[in-house]
Amino acid sequence: MTLTREKLAAGAAVALLMLTGCGGSGDKAADRQDKVPATATGSLEDLAAEVKCTPDIQTDADEIRQGVCKIRSGKFILATFATDRGQREWLNGAKDYGGSYLVGAKWVAVGDQKMVTTLRGRLGGTVEEGMSHHAGGTGGAGTATGHSGHHAG
Repeated sequence: MTLTREKLAAGAAVALLMLTGCGGSGDKAADRQDKVPATATGSLEDLAAEVKCTPDIQTDADEIRQGVCKIRSGKFILATFATDRGQREWLNGAKDYGGSYLVGAKWVAVGDQKMVTTLRGRLGGTVEEGMSHHAGGTGGAGTATGHSGHHAG
């Protein structure tokens, strides 16, 4: 019986990989992933302009600038950093709270998975996921907003 369960688990994993590889949600999602632009660079305002939002600045310090952006798809946090090390330290701490992160050169966008996928189609970058133990408590926007107070400098 264990052999049958192992085969079923392996089959389910293969099916999941096939669905994920095919885009799962339709051809439009797969097309967007195939057309990821070069990773954007610039100030908080430059990055926000790329996605057509005006950021509500929450933190304006030498080492980090952070604001909330709202676009048609929803809300997200956009943060820029003075150094790569500062970005990585912030990201490592923030990922303990769950959520999805779009990471670029000295910038991070935080939101739910759908928002991060949308932003990646405009800003490029790489997607990183936070710990899943907090993911069920609040939505991506709530998780992202919780970070802004925690990491304010």
